[in-house]
Amino acid sequence: MKIDKDTCEEILVTITRNKTRSLLTAFGVFWGIFMLVALMGGGQGMEQELRKEFEGFATNSGFIFAQKTGEAYKGFRKGRSWDLEMADVERIGKLAPIEISTPSVAQWGKTAIYEGNKYDCSVKGLYPDYEQIEHQEMAYGRFINDVDIREARKVCVIGKRVYESLFPKGGDPCGKYVQVDSIYYRVVGMCSSEGNVNIQGQASEAVTLPYTTMQKMYNLGNTVELVCFTMKPGVKVADVEEQVKQTIKAAHYISPDDQQAVMMLNVEAMFSMIDALMTGVHILIWMVGLGTLFAGAIGVSNIMMVTVRERTTEIGIRRAIGARPRDILQQILSESMVLTTVAGMAGISLAVLVLQVLEAAANPQGVVETHYQVSFGMAVGTCVLLIALGVLAGLAPAYRAMAIKPIEAIRDE
Repeated sequence: MKIDKDTCEEILVTITRNKTRSLLTAFGVFWGIFMLVALMGGGQGMEQELRKEFEGFATNSGFIFAQKTGEAYKGFRKGRSWDLEMADVERIGKLAPIEISTPSVAQWGKTAIYEGNKYDCSVKGLYPDYEQIEHQEMAYGRFINDVDIREARKVCVIGKRVYESLFPKGGDPCGKYVQVDSIYYRVVGMCSSEGNVNIQGQASEAVTLPYTTMQKMYNLGNTVELVCFTMKPGVKVADVEEQVKQTIKAAHYISPDDQQAVMMLNVEAMFSMIDALMTGVHILIWMVGLGTLFAGAIGVSNIMMVTVRERTTEIGIRRAIGARPRDILQQILSESMVLTTVAGMAGISLAVLVLQVLEAAANPQGVVETHYQVSFGMAVGTCVLLIALGVLAGLAPAYRAMAIKPIEAIRDE
């Protein structure tokens, strides 16, 4: 059937013959496609916000810390306190699947002071290798380096919030001296990373010293609070978890069966849980969106069945004056597709508008860090889905209309 002016007018007249019914039917498709697109965009934005919280953190990392023993072993009583040592860092680093191994210590409740400005902070002692575990985005200067470690220099890297409190006027803080516990440290860098994974305090609220400097300043000896490590490519933390624990237990006379003395935080497992969570969210979004959309399409199909029933006489006359079954099929399908497509495009437009407002509200002015808008490919795919649903919704009514015979239409009249 040719799509000409008369055909378009006929489709328009048919759809607007009962305006209330057509609007209510179209609303089902409109709401379904709106929900699908809005949920997809919202889910994408939520995933990006969640992943931004862990941005810069090594996904294949693990952390080991000591707890009181849970079993008596080789003359040592149950509940014995013990500490990790620098030797443990070397032991773990020698294991074949481990890529890097580095220590970490921290002190809380400290106050950083500069020209009368104060900030309550934590103090961390780290090696340069820690940057491979938690990336330090430097706004000014540099991170701790090997020379700082070797010479135990009195230098520090300050976090973003420490910088904002101590240097309210802004500017490069490098070369200035910050006082912590009556000791002055020369600032060599300012880290702008927030450090949302709270491992011994957030990076934005910390003053970071070379590990060897902190050992001397706080008389820590060889004690290590955390041993941080990353895996070589292709190896999972879970695959070596037991090997790492047994290595530490053997060196500190801890029972091999003790389940509480050596604790490990598997960051890789945490990221896997987040991935599984987001996969579940995406599946739920598609189930809810498509379910609502299909419900709208079924509504369109039912209304088209009613319309065909009301037009039995009209269709019979068409058949009597020479209309082919194919012409009837094309007419009913065209009406179904127009109703579905118009309602669907309105739903897509409103969803895009809502997502644009949400994106503008969720991001700093002039900077788009989190994208809530659906991609162009997704929008095109949604339009194709709309057309397909329009065809499916009109098939059953169209075949019913094709089956009407002129004599039956006259008898019905």
